[in-house]
Amino acid sequence: MRFFEGQLLSKPVTRENMFRIGVLGSGKGSNFVAIADGCAAGKIPAQIALVISDVMDSGILARARERGIEGRFIPPGKFRTKLDDEAEQAFVQALRDAKVELVALAGFMRVLKGEFLRAFEGRIVNIHPSLLPSFPGLEAWKQALDHGVKVTGCTVHFVDAGVDAGPIIAQEPVRVEDGDTPETLHERIQKTEHELYPKCVEAIARGEVRVSGRRVLWK
Repeated sequence: MRFFEGQLLSKPVTRENMFRIGVLGSGKGSNFVAIADGCAAGKIPAQIALVISDVMDSGILARARERGIEGRFIPPGKFRTKLDDEAEQAFVQALRDAKVELVALAGFMRVLKGEFLRAFEGRIVNIHPSLLPSFPGLEAWKQALDHGVKVTGCTVHFVDAGVDAGPIIAQEPVRVEDGDTPETLHERIQKTEHELYPKCVEAIARGEVRVSGRRVLWK
């Protein structure tokens, strides 16, 4: 996997040489907003170069337009849970054309496979609403409630061919309260996600994160 070398370590950052992020999402885009706001405030030394969604009327594309960020709908193809070959090629080409250095998944509801992972090996990150490796997959907050755990949380991790199985960058716990419903627990997890994800993206953009085997090391 790649050792991210942040632009700040070598030369002054301008809009022309700033670290470039591509975001993929299928839903409302709240984690995209958290990252975009961090970039706009100067906390993250990066710019979001492109937002792509597999849903034409997704909230994430609306949030991108509100911020003057290019947003694009690319049809995902014939499968329900992954991109077909033609769609995968279109996603990869769009990200390459935008000169993206990091791909951030923000509620993207399709598993990435094959060519996509090879094209951006070690440069795709995701946030998952549990303390991985516990409760991978869909609706992890419901899984946590059903299992009766007292603490869950969220995890930022690199993406590989497994389901929520890539090297873990950072985690943050969220206590499960008496009387929690799936909705109330999910809401608190999302608030924590909106703090943790931008911090991790910032560290990657600054060149402060590297991977050694399964371990992610921070400077």
